[in-house]
Amino acid sequence: MNTQIEVANNIEKIKAELNGRARLLAATKTVPPEMINFAIDCGIDLIGENRVNELLEKYPFINRSRTEIHFIGALQTNKVKYIIDKVDMIQSVDRESLALEIERQAAKHNLVMPILAEINIGKEETKSGIAPEEAARFCGFLQSLPHLKLKGLMAIPPKCEKNRNNGEYFCKMQKIFIDISHQNVDNSIMDILSLGMSDDYLSAVENGSNLVRVGSAIFGKRNYN
Repeated sequence: MNTQIEVANNIEKIKAELNGRARLLAATKTVPPEMINFAIDCGIDLIGENRVNELLEKYPFINRSRTEIHFIGALQTNKVKYIIDKVDMIQSVDRESLALEIERQAAKHNLVMPILAEINIGKEETKSGIAPEEAARFCGFLQSLPHLKLKGLMAIPPKCEKNRNNGEYFCKMQKIFIDISHQNVDNSIMDILSLGMSDDYLSAVENGSNLVRVGSAIFGKRNYN
């Protein structure tokens, strides 16, 4: 993991590259609370956690008054109850059963949970997400649930070969995003397209992403075991 000086320099560099075109989410899987709080001191106002148990362990120690927390990983329905009152958005809503459980738990807490619909843009069997051709129908379903607020779409495209980038997938996502956002449904304002990570965030922004999820390019390589 990088030193504080390296983290500060990386945040400054990435923000300069984004130049206001997209919001920077710091993906903080395996990052300890003290380094997260340092990143917040460096101007990070949005972090993303992938694992429920890790989020719950770190939650009391994060400077939450100065940052939003999004859940960006695969989410089991039986764990929704543990994070429903601890996150500002769930980006990885990938199936109706999960949406219904978020609706149920949000109703119990008398809140409306902002969400993103996760699209499996590469139609990969190993990845979660709704098939692109089902995206409009799924978003319509999400918009019918009163305790959910659909804010946009997210995707993790396939890993491309070294000499290629994910531009074609990002472009497809942008088209789906535009098509659905133009439907003007009352229960949602589709204004977030969450695409791009450490290896491809600039390509994502060039293809319409306005929120990028960056981990290793800020914090360095991490041990995920």
